[in-house]
Amino acid sequence: MAQTNPMNTMPMGPWKITVYDQEYFQGKRMEFTSCCQNIMECGMENVRSLKVECGSWVGFEHSSFCGQQFVLEKGDYPRFEAYSGSNSYRIERMISFRPICCASHKESRMTVYEKENMGGRQFELCNDYPSLQAMGWFNNEVGSMHVQCGAFVCYQFPGYRGHQYIMECDCRGGEYKCYRQFGSHAQTPQIQSIRRIQH
Repeated sequence: MAQTNPMNTMPMGPWKITVYDQEYFQGKRMEFTSCCQNIMECGMENVRSLKVECGSWVGFEHSSFCGQQFVLEKGDYPRFEAYSGSNSYRIERMISFRPICCASHKESRMTVYEKENMGGRQFELCNDYPSLQAMGWFNNEVGSMHVQCGAFVCYQFPGYRGHQYIMECDCRGGEYKCYRQFGSHAQTPQIQSIRRIQH
């Protein structure tokens, strides 16, 4: 059954995700075309597998879009490892999720800055970078960033590993002025790889 949030002001779009409470697309099944702040309120304890049919989504470890973030692009995710990626922190929970409205693989641009509040040296990105240091960034931290268009996922380690942080041009005006704004789970400004989110 499709779930919608009547309080949601998100524009209508081609978003659809099907979630299951068991691995390998078994057990209770629900379809969503907009945000879900707490899967437990829908009668599920957890999301253990899912299929993204339309659009790009971001999943969260806790309710109300808090905790670890997981980028969910079109495809099948039969077990939690498929969406948690090579995250070095074992997490088997996904309680809330929402579409990434501004995801646009063709038009993505962001600027990373050495210091907080868009200060210090800067570098503009419009592609995928498995290693920021290999492309010329001078250390393993990013003080702040501004997403001009599209959406990106930033990773704590090179090769798209570690904690994931979803950065969107339509959140905070695209401005992330310090690492604490990267996500509710962010404990360090360490970012070493970045890629565009495909729609």
